[in-house]
Amino acid sequence: MKKHIITITGDHASGQGTLSNLLKEKLNYEIYRNGQYVRKLAQEKGMTIVEFQEYLNTHPDLDREIEKSATKYAEEHDNLIIDAKLGWYAVPDSFKVYLKVNIDIAVKRAYEDENRKNTEPFENIKQAKEAIIYRHQEETKRWQEEYGINRDDMNNYDLVIDTSNLTPTEVCDKVLMEYEKWLEMN
Repeated sequence: MKKHIITITGDHASGQGTLSNLLKEKLNYEIYRNGQYVRKLAQEKGMTIVEFQEYLNTHPDLDREIEKSATKYAEEHDNLIIDAKLGWYAVPDSFKVYLKVNIDIAVKRAYEDENRKNTEPFENIKQAKEAIIYRHQEETKRWQEEYGINRDDMNNYDLVIDTSNLTPTEVCDKVLMEYEKWLEMN
């Protein structure tokens, strides 16, 4: 029997957190967020998220510990949403969702997001765009070297949605529809 676990990953500022919250409301599932854990660690070290990214490049054990936390949590829980960049890899038997977004829309979202200000203090839109592109490239490179995976290969996912021109409710409805189909499959 399949566990009821949805893993959500995607481009930076693609709406992972918003989707997780909507799914929690609709399904009454618990949310496990790797991103909050990473931001907390960065803040504890007095680093921006980009600085912490560079730190992880030289501390692969910490990176593995962060990713394994989702695996361990999923082993002990059901009815779960995992909001984590490598959730799909950490929990391969989950329903794997990837959210894409146009880079300029992502930059605007990230720059205007008050919740990011402590760990992503962008001075302007240009700096935000450079940081988002840099983070994506560094994570992709690190995970290729560390785990031998390519998160940009959309074949890794059960569902890929471009959130650029969709409302959060439209995204949630698509995920719920495809998740129900996935659960019914053997």
